[in-house]
Order: sequence, then C-alpha cells, then structure tokens
Amino acid sequence: MATKPKGFPLLKNSLNADSVKEIATCLSEINPGFDHAGFCTAAHQGLERLELKGRVYHLIGALHRYLPEDFESAAAILKAVKQHQLESSNPRVRAFTAWPLIDYVAVHGLEHPQTALNTLAQLTSLFSAEFAIRPFIQHHQKLVFQYLNDWCQSDDYHLRRLVSEGTRPRLPWGQQLPEFIDDPAPILPLLEQLNADPENYVQRSVANNLNDISKDHPQTVIKTCERWLTCPCPETQWIIKHATRTLIKKGVPEAFTLLGFTQSPQLRVTLKLNKHQLAVGEKLGILIQLNSKVTEPQKLVIDYAIHFLKKNGQQSAKVFKLKNLTLQGHEQRLIEKTLHFAPLTTRRYYPGEHRVEIKINGGSLVTESFTLTTE
Repeated sequence: MATKPKGFPLLKNSLNADSVKEIATCLSEINPGFDHAGFCTAAHQGLERLELKGRVYHLIGALHRYLPEDFESAAAILKAVKQHQLESSNPRVRAFTAWPLIDYVAVHGLEHPQTALNTLAQLTSLFSAEFAIRPFIQHHQKLVFQYLNDWCQSDDYHLRRLVSEGTRPRLPWGQQLPEFIDDPAPILPLLEQLNADPENYVQRSVANNLNDISKDHPQTVIKTCERWLTCPCPETQWIIKHATRTLIKKGVPEAFTLLGFTQSPQLRVTLKLNKHQLAVGEKLGILIQLNSKVTEPQKLVIDYAIHFLKKNGQQSAKVFKLKNLTLQGHEQRLIEKTLHFAPLTTRRYYPGEHRVEIKINGGSLVTESFTLTTE
C-alpha cells in the first residue's frame, strides 16, 4: 500500500538515444554495409514521444529499413550480436537495448520459423525472447514444441528458462496464449523436465508458469505439485511453494495441506484497531492476538484483507500477505501492523465504511470495520 518512490526511472527511458547509438554501432561492426547514420536518423525521429512498447516497435521499423530485406540475411546479422557489443554499463539498459533486435524476429520472421527459432535461441540471453516466441507458438506450435523439448536439455539456462517463460499462458506484458489458458496440458510435460532445475532464474519461471495455470485450473496445479512433492531436492520444493502463491492467497484448502500448514487451525483470534475513523493519507494500526486452543504446534499462514469501498457502494476485498508462523501449544502471540492509506495513482478511495479481515490458512477468522474519509 506504499507509493512508488519519487524519481523512480521510467522503463521507457531504457530505450533512448544511447540505445539507438549502441544498436547502430553493433550492427555496423557485424555488417560494415549497415547505414549507421541513416538508421540513427530514422530511429530518433519521434522516439521520445513514445511509451516503452511503442519505442520497441518504432525501432523494429527503423531496423527493417536498414537491415537486408531478405529475412535469412537479416537473421544472420542478428545471430552475430553478442552481449559485449551492447556497450551500456547499466545491465538493465543494455538488456532493453536488445529487445527490438529480438522482437524483430517475431515481426519479420514468422514465415521462416526454423531460421527464426534458431535466431531466438542465439539472442535470448541478451534480454529474453519470451515475448518474441509467442507468435511462433500460435502459428507453428508443433515445430516450436520440438525446439522447446530440445531446449529443456540445454546447458544454457537462458534457453531452459525460455521454455517455461515463453509458454506462460498469462505472461505479463506479453501476448496471452488462449489455447493454454483453456487447456494447459501441452505445457506440463515441459515443466516436468524443469522441475528440479539448478538455476533459480529457471525455477522462478517454472513457478510463475504454474501460478498462471492455477488461476484457471487450480486442481491441475494441486495434482502436479502433489506429484512433485515426492522429489526431495530443494529446487523442486522451492518451485512448489512459489507456484501455489495465488492458491494460498485465494484460500484454496488443498494448497495449505500441500505445503504442510495446519488443515483446521484451533484458535481464538481478536482484532483491535487503534482508530475507527481516519482520512486518506493517515495510518491505521491493527493488533492481532492469537491464542492456541490445542497442545500441538500449528503451522499458520496469516493474511489480511482490506475491503475497499467502491464507487457503486459495494465493498471489494484485496488480500495482502502478513506472515507465516508456527504457534506452539496454548501459546499466545501478538502481531502488530500499520496500514498506510496513502494516495495512489492505482487506487481511488471512496468515503464510507471499509473493513479489515484476518485470514488464517485461507479461512476468515475476524473482521473489524472503520470509516475512511477523503477530507
């Protein structure tokens, strides 16, 4: 519930005049016939007025004017790009500079899928080809899955990560894959091959893919993770934990059991607010008291939900993580939390009754109301 820090750099500024120069210099080194000046002129024109993805496609358009018209010839140049040739000392800027080079393949290589996929395999370590591969999945799925299965066994963790990230049904910023939203079955054999990957970069992607699937097919993810529990390696256990975060947030009971949390907690829970009326910009203190009613330890996931008042007068809950803990037999525990109702560009507050709700292992235990004013 915090505001974005002032001065936080806009992502769109990672594609700027320096990026244009780096791309031009890199391509000129690879192909001395590349028109450095002409590309820079075309790329600069109108660039600063565009948002991030607009800049990506603007630079793809400029590249298409100055790379060979024949895609096979253009791909040969792109495959020769190496990370050291993109000179920025800032890793994020260097990565974003590679984005138009990679997505050029998606825009202009769709009719040349084998060349395009080989090019993406070469370039993915520069930024990640997770966006660029998605049109090929939709238009050349059988061929792409042959490549994906091979990449699962690659020594290059960037390629292994492209398998899981490129097939995410609901990839943020990316083109959705409706076929896999409806039926994720084709993805699962790929994830099976990566469920003990030693690289955290890959593990996180596998977990995110399963988390995407859980939004539409929760039982599929529960059954997959139950099967994976038999693998003792810590990498798989980490993936399971992070793959089920949406299921935990939604309070799906099987997810708590899967992760070893107490199935039916035996507790007395009280919730106290330090005030029952506050204005936007003020802080609300909450105090939660837990009392165990049994002698055995209880493993708990404690979340809180704010039921925000909407414009139509209805309340809508948003769940936030609080903490995980083990409550010993007959133990009493106090938990304090300060909620800041700061003005946000992403949320509009409406005056009236709101509620704080405490959720433990997916169940609602106690709520308290407060009035929020906009004065």
